[in-house]
Amino acid sequence: MNDDNIKLMSKICKLYYYEAWTQEKIAEKFGMSRPIISKMIQKAREIGVVEIIVHDDPQQTTELEKELEKTYRLQQVLVVPTRDLNKELVTSAVGKAAAQFVQRLIKNGDRIGVSWGNSLYHMVREFPLDKKDDVKIIPLIGGTGNERTEVHSNQIAYELSKRLGGKCESLYAPSMVETEELHEQIIQLPNIASVLQEGEQIDLALVGIGNPYSMSTMERYGYLNETVLRELKELDTVADINSRFINRAGEIVHHPINNKIIGIGLEQLRQVNIVVGLAFGLHKIESIKAALKGGYIQMLVTDEATAYKIMEE
Repeated sequence: MNDDNIKLMSKICKLYYYEAWTQEKIAEKFGMSRPIISKMIQKAREIGVVEIIVHDDPQQTTELEKELEKTYRLQQVLVVPTRDLNKELVTSAVGKAAAQFVQRLIKNGDRIGVSWGNSLYHMVREFPLDKKDDVKIIPLIGGTGNERTEVHSNQIAYELSKRLGGKCESLYAPSMVETEELHEQIIQLPNIASVLQEGEQIDLALVGIGNPYSMSTMERYGYLNETVLRELKELDTVADINSRFINRAGEIVHHPINNKIIGIGLEQLRQVNIVVGLAFGLHKIESIKAALKGGYIQMLVTDEATAYKIMEE
């Protein structure tokens, strides 16, 4: 985007945010349609021309963060104040806070691994432009497909690398294949094996924590059918991390699906210095608790209501 476009974008945003002009009035002033003005205001937030900061009472969540850190022996917890926010605003608030939290963790020369899913998508969407030296992003799981590509690991790696001014790898494989034999063949392909090897040498991992039975990205894409879901439930499965399934105690479940995933395993993930888990929503309570019990993450980003429920239980 050239300087003239950014200058125009800034003028429009100043009228909208500082002087409370309506989008219709701005459109009339600049001779544009209202939908174009709306898109420019949204784009300004995405590229960092506009940053919206709501100053909450820090005491509101500080004690809750300390309790979670102590109870689950975590290095850091970020609890995002979300009381009185609707679902859409909660998603935006958590994404913005997660982006700022992760931004502070990244150092020059870091190798950063990313999983996939909605939580990471919203975090990267809110990530500011912040150039670092010699940073590289590596997808931790396969990420091909035509549906909602923005939540795939390859796309998340690419978008994050743009914001950091770094490089990224791509793992040109599906997240899950049909048979264990095909899995073994694919992971031995040189271009796949090299990316997986890089994924084992990262400094920081960013992963979502999924609930297989509620609002599941994997179910939405057809990776989980009714039979598999029933079998997973019989094994007391409550969560997936990097598409590997764990039970209530945080243990990896013995199900064939875990042997068909093209990506970094949970035992390999445990070797990473810092693993940040991103998950929010009351449907993720048992999933988050299982991930914490299993010791797969050292840092957690979640919303206020979910954090309270985790500690209550």
